[in-house]
Amino acid sequence: MDWASLVGFILVVVGISSGQLMEGGRLSSLVQPAAFVIVVIGTLGAVLLQSRMSTFRRGLRMLKWIISEPQDNSRKNIQDALIWSAVARREGFLSLERYMDASDDAFISKGLRLVIDGVDPSRLKDILDVDISLYEIEQRQAAKIWEAAGGYSPTIGILGAVLGLIHVMENLTDPAKLGGGIAVAFVATIYGVGLANLFFLPVSNKLKEIIGREITRREMLSDIFYSIAVGDSPRIVEERVDNHSSQV
Repeated sequence: MDWASLVGFILVVVGISSGQLMEGGRLSSLVQPAAFVIVVIGTLGAVLLQSRMSTFRRGLRMLKWIISEPQDNSRKNIQDALIWSAVARREGFLSLERYMDASDDAFISKGLRLVIDGVDPSRLKDILDVDISLYEIEQRQAAKIWEAAGGYSPTIGILGAVLGLIHVMENLTDPAKLGGGIAVAFVATIYGVGLANLFFLPVSNKLKEIIGREITRREMLSDIFYSIAVGDSPRIVEERVDNHSSQV
């Protein structure tokens, strides 16, 4: 579990609630279903309008990474790489098949398969780099739905405020209805700006960081498979690993 994300979310809620109470306000004043519907449903619609459904669903599934990040196997991969190199050097490429069969990482299995099949090292590197590029494009597009939501929600919050003021103007002769309209107007703005800066954009940035680490890991593995394929000694492979280890 990523405690930083959990603590950050709690601090956001506590900070806003405490500030409202310290100003003499009531927490119930921040609960406006009409404003919530305008901002959240409106933002959802705008994001769906610009995204493919498969990308949108993938982005929603990524939300769990904020609390429970995917396991980072970079350090283990570094140790495994040194073993692969030594075994391939000593016993030949076919000896790597047992490591390929034992791996549950599709990228590692693909890299080892290319090495075992004797694919030209330059071609191997090109294949893996294309795979990395496709992964990066797919994942970053999915993460961008949260960035897009962070861009749309403040504007939709302003739209909600305008709708609330229109409601107020329509009922100037009925003072009993003025308070509700004004509340929707101001709370819609709070929802829009608050969700953007305290949830949507932080989520987007966290997901980008996680994706970036995975891309770095795959780039490291791509270099390792290339080095093994060209027959570099385990010492050369270790040097390649050292060049990447500071980034993972």
